[in-house]
Amino acid sequence: MERTPLALAALASAAVPGLDPVTVGGVPSAPDSDYDIAFVTDRENRRWVVRAPRTPAAGARMEMSVQLLGLVGRRLPFAVPVVRGFVDVPVDGRAEVYPFLPGQSLDFAALPAGQGLAVELGRALAALHNLDPQLFDEAGLPAYDADAYRSRRLSDLDRAAATGRVPTALLARWERALEDVSLWRFAPTPIHGDLTGDQVLVTFGDAEDASTGKVRAVTGWEDAKVADPADDFAALVAEADPAAVETVLEAYAHTRVERPDPNLLIRARLASELGLLAELRRALTAGRAEAADAHTAALRRLDEQVHAEQESRDDYRRTSLKPARALTRTAPPVLTDEDDEDDDVPDDGLNDVPDDADSEEGVLEVSREDVSAEQEVRRASGASETDEPETDDPSEEDDGLGGDVGAAPGDQPEHSAR
Repeated sequence: MERTPLALAALASAAVPGLDPVTVGGVPSAPDSDYDIAFVTDRENRRWVVRAPRTPAAGARMEMSVQLLGLVGRRLPFAVPVVRGFVDVPVDGRAEVYPFLPGQSLDFAALPAGQGLAVELGRALAALHNLDPQLFDEAGLPAYDADAYRSRRLSDLDRAAATGRVPTALLARWERALEDVSLWRFAPTPIHGDLTGDQVLVTFGDAEDASTGKVRAVTGWEDAKVADPADDFAALVAEADPAAVETVLEAYAHTRVERPDPNLLIRARLASELGLLAELRRALTAGRAEAADAHTAALRRLDEQVHAEQESRDDYRRTSLKPARALTRTAPPVLTDEDDEDDDVPDDGLNDVPDDADSEEGVLEVSREDVSAEQEVRRASGASETDEPETDDPSEEDDGLGGDVGAAPGDQPEHSAR
C-alpha cells in the first residue's frame, strides 16, 4: 500500500511519544519500491525519518534488519538507523521511526580517486565485512557459503531465462561465469546486500574539496546477510570511475582482516548485471508491463555493450567476467660451479672474451664498442643516430585506470533513503 506524506507523519506521531509533527516532506519513490519514506520535523525542531513497508515481505525484512542494527551499531565506524518507535500498519507489518541522519547521498559516478572520500568508503566497507558473522546469525539473517550462493545465482538465471526476455548471448555469458568454480572461491562475509550511493551518507569539511569527505552513515539494511563480499561492490563497479574503484579497493584491502580474493571485482561486475534480472522479475511478478518492457530494453542495451567491447582488454574495468589470472614468474637460470664446466665443448672462438670481461669495466668497454659499431652501420645506411627500434608500448600493460579524477562534491540533494 502506498501512503501519503501526511499519513506517514501521523504514523510517526503515533510511534514516538512527544513527537508533534510540524512539517513533513515525502520522498518520491518508484512504483516497485518496498517502502514509503518521509522526513518529519517536530515542534522541538527535531528531524525524524519514518518508513512504512508496502508489502508483508518487506515488513518482515525490516524487522530483521532492526534486530541486526541493534547488534552492530556500536561496532561500526559510521552511524546506522537507531529506531525509536514502531506503529502497526494494516497487513504490511510495522512502520519504524528513527532520528534523521545527517549527510547527503554519495554519487558513485562523481567519486574522485585518491585520498579522501574513496579511501573513506573502502575503510567503511572493510569495517562492515570484518564484523563477526555470528551477529548476523543471531539476528536471524540468512547465510550462504560460496557454492550455495553460486547455485542460488544459477537458479535465478534459470527463472529469468524462462521469461523469454533475456538475450541469448547474455544468458550464455552469465552461465559460463556461474559454472566456473574458480571464480567463486571466497570466504562468506557479513554484507549490506544492496549498497548503492543512495544509502551511503557523507559530509564534507570543505564543500569545494572532495578530499575532506567522510562517510557518516549507511542506511537500507533490509537485504543484509552473510554471503559474497563482491555484492557490496556491484553498484560501485558499475557507476564509478575505474581509478576511484582502485582507490576504494586498495583502502579496503589494507583494512580487511582477510585479504580479498582476486576475483572480487569480477563477481561484482556480474552481480551488477544480474541485478537487472531481479528488477525484471519483480516487474513481471507485480504485473507492471511498462516497467518490464523498460527492464527488457536495458538488457538489450547491455547485450549490445558487451558485444561491442568483446575485443577490449580482458579485465574487470570493462565487461569481462573471466577469472583473474595469476602472474607467472620466469625461473632464474641455474647456476653451476666452474668445476662442472663441460671440457668437451669445442673451442670455435665464439666464447672468447677479453680478460677483463669478468669485471664491470670490461663489460662496459665491450658494450661501448658494440654501440659504436652499430652507430657506424646506421650512419652508413642513412639512419639517424637518434632513431630507436620500435618497442611495445609499456603503457599498454598498465592497469587501465588512468590518473586521479578530481570532482568536487558540490551541492547535492539530501539523501532519499534514510
